[in-house]
Amino acid sequence: MLKKPISADNAAGNFINTAGPVIRAAFPYTVPILAGYGCLGFALGILMSASGFNPLVTIFMSLIIYAGSGQFAAVNPLLAAFNPLGVFLLEIMVNARHVFYGLTMLDKYKNAGGRKWYMIAGLTDETFSINCGVEPPPGVDGIRFMFAVTILNHAYWVIAVVLGSVFGAFVRFNSDGLDFVMTALFIVIFIEQWLKEKNHASALIGFALSAVCLICIGAENFLIPAMMAIFLALTILRGPLERNYKP
Repeated sequence: MLKKPISADNAAGNFINTAGPVIRAAFPYTVPILAGYGCLGFALGILMSASGFNPLVTIFMSLIIYAGSGQFAAVNPLLAAFNPLGVFLLEIMVNARHVFYGLTMLDKYKNAGGRKWYMIAGLTDETFSINCGVEPPPGVDGIRFMFAVTILNHAYWVIAVVLGSVFGAFVRFNSDGLDFVMTALFIVIFIEQWLKEKNHASALIGFALSAVCLICIGAENFLIPAMMAIFLALTILRGPLERNYKP
């Protein structure tokens, strides 16, 4: 017996019927992310527009790179002299923590099928926090729940960046100081980590090495050497730091 072909309307209806409950279940957990991404993404869009980037470039970066701190950090290097190795090393250093996120999620994502590759690419700090620490509501498949969280968070970021880019393209104002958003973001992350941990040895090592590199190398070129110095120091001192670790 020949099966009746599924029309586009039926396919769309089936998708909505199956995806709708999962998205509704995931959405409340992503509302704080919506607020944060809305502000930061809007600011990034304005900054990119004020820096002379075409809105299409900004949108493409948000879709493909999808790393807020990485996108903020890439603005000035992309405007400077062509230095792909420097930009590559900077982005690796800024986003190296995602390697550890990925290792943590290997077991959770192992049965995700083809969706796994998008979920890996969309594993931001905030998405990791939800997918790692939140149990899906009863009756909601875990993989589909994590996939919905990833899509929602990605959509928030892209939409916010698009709105900021369009706003910056049509509304002209003095954008001096807007790039401080990146600095403020890292300050907030540092403070959160400082308050969370009782043992501040690793933070103090990072601060001291950054200060030394800043003094010795200068503000224009100190970032990558500082990150490399921090990585080496923490690797060498890993044993003593772990023995003295107090959560």
